[in-house]
Amino acid sequence: MGGAFLAAAVLARLGGRIGLPTIPLFILAGILLGPHTPGVVLVSDPHDLEMLSALGLVLLLFYLGLEFHLDDLKAGGRKMALAGGAYLALNVGAGLGFGFALGWGTSEALVLAGVLGISSSAIVTKVLVDLGRLGNDETRPILGIIVVEDVFLALYLAALQPILSGAQNLAAAVMDGAKAFAFLLLLALAARFGTRLVGRLISTRDDELLVISFLGAAVFVAGVSEWFGVADAIGAFMVGLMLGSTTSGERIRKLVHPLRDAFGAIFFFAFGLSIDPGDLPTVVWPVLAAVALTLLMNVVAGLAAARIYRFDAGQTANISTTLLARGEFALILATMAAGAGLDDRLSPFIAGYVLILAVLAPLAAGRSHWLARILPGGRGGGGPDAEGLVSLTPDGTAAAGPGRR
Repeated sequence: MGGAFLAAAVLARLGGRIGLPTIPLFILAGILLGPHTPGVVLVSDPHDLEMLSALGLVLLLFYLGLEFHLDDLKAGGRKMALAGGAYLALNVGAGLGFGFALGWGTSEALVLAGVLGISSSAIVTKVLVDLGRLGNDETRPILGIIVVEDVFLALYLAALQPILSGAQNLAAAVMDGAKAFAFLLLLALAARFGTRLVGRLISTRDDELLVISFLGAAVFVAGVSEWFGVADAIGAFMVGLMLGSTTSGERIRKLVHPLRDAFGAIFFFAFGLSIDPGDLPTVVWPVLAAVALTLLMNVVAGLAAARIYRFDAGQTANISTTLLARGEFALILATMAAGAGLDDRLSPFIAGYVLILAVLAPLAAGRSHWLARILPGGRGGGGPDAEGLVSLTPDGTAAAGPGRR
């Protein structure tokens, strides 16, 4: 495990020097040092890290819940709901159609709809920070779309769980779905009305006791959620939603951050261990087709959001490229699909797809002015410093163009 941490750290440091995000590098470390690749093998059996990997997934979604607030939906209003709904309809719909076109099966198509349809919150946030765009006008709808995606994520996983669990007939599937939604509704009601009570129960001045308390709550509810047919990660997300609104929420966010980073790295590393590079050539054409489809749908979704908010070509390009990355949610679905015994091609497909987009998205976002030139209203020959755009200086830092805040 120590070698896994160090290998992930070394690759992430090297990738950071050229502006690559950490997620694909952690996966790459697992692929290179796993049992399916010649050379040094740190972990011969991916199941050896299964519990640590599960903990990493729980902490990733727990942290996402801490950052999410129900009030965010109200603040964005009708425009945010329209932009988020349009993004999901275009990308999830295209993913579902692509899944059926591949002919791998109905369950596989439903998994691919989520894989192709949901952006990576972690990578999107990192791109916005690294490029200095947090103050840009188009950042608010970007974050709004992420919020809408998070709500859809919870409902989608709850609905998908009984399908992947292999319910024997329609009645059994309905019962499993009803049980999952009932428990999810219970968690939602607790998050909505039980915040004050939960806040009093968990409140303590001792950081050690606070860490043990929130970690125990997240893992326990994740386990109970799985028993009710709701993905364990969504149970952890709902606990984060509850605790994030308490008086201890800010302290919990700071205390869980290093735990999320450490065990999240193991989650991505362990996923890489399960990938056989020899399987990737068998799915190379579907992966490239999926990447091209995602690029197209993100441009269309960016144009739809720009129409709603009346943005210019530069802001449209920023939306399209920033939301391009796919990451943690796709890997969650890959893990669920593998556990359900779905088509063996799904895991290498998702791994290749995530790796390409996780690397491509930050690079595309930093050069969004190239896309802006060919969009309606673009300047054609305008450079990266045209009004409404953000460029990178030679040292890799963000430089704001005229009119930026």
